[in-house]
Amino acid sequence: MEASNPALFAVADNQTKPEENNPQVIFSWKAPLRAYKKRGKNVLRFFLAVALLSSLIVFFFGDRILLVPIWSVLFLFYTLTITPPPEVNNKVTKFGIETAGIMMRWDVLSHFFYIRRFNYEIVVVVTHAPYYIHSYLVIPDGNVKKNVTHFLSEHLVYQEEPQRSFTDKAVEWLSRLIPDDEEEPVKKSESQSVTPPSPASPQASEQTQPPPSLLNQLSAPNG
Repeated sequence: MEASNPALFAVADNQTKPEENNPQVIFSWKAPLRAYKKRGKNVLRFFLAVALLSSLIVFFFGDRILLVPIWSVLFLFYTLTITPPPEVNNKVTKFGIETAGIMMRWDVLSHFFYIRRFNYEIVVVVTHAPYYIHSYLVIPDGNVKKNVTHFLSEHLVYQEEPQRSFTDKAVEWLSRLIPDDEEEPVKKSESQSVTPPSPASPQASEQTQPPPSLLNQLSAPNG
């Protein structure tokens, strides 16, 4: 690579682990394996409703053997939804891209583009025809995106407005169907601490007590 971009190489050195001093590694960064958004009980109700509805339709109008793949697929979706993904180390090397221990060489890759999912920026790397295999790499911040775009653009075509595949449209459609969990408001304690009245001081009791002359007049019998 050319040494005319010291800022880019400085960021790359910061993102690369100290023990990964491999001269073939140009840039590396850590990120979750996939985009993830924490869900709650509403997602469980949603998946159960979809499974029951699909099962009833197949049971009465289709082949009952299809109940097994329906529940298997829904269980997979539910597991991926509630399970946080592991963190992996992605690398851009002189020979290709390595993610989660899988190497993709430059000669089999065609182009790349960016999408946004669950508040994550994701770079999608696509292979040549006829397979068009899509690989999704999570981008944690803007500095990593800047470096990834720079290094990938030297080998692949960058599409600012990509043509989404059927799989991308299906995943986006399914993600819209999943209900968002409402954040529970923080419950504040309504009980207020009642402070007991402080005992009256001797000076205050003396001020409220009537004078002795007035007490003698009140206690004297009427003549």
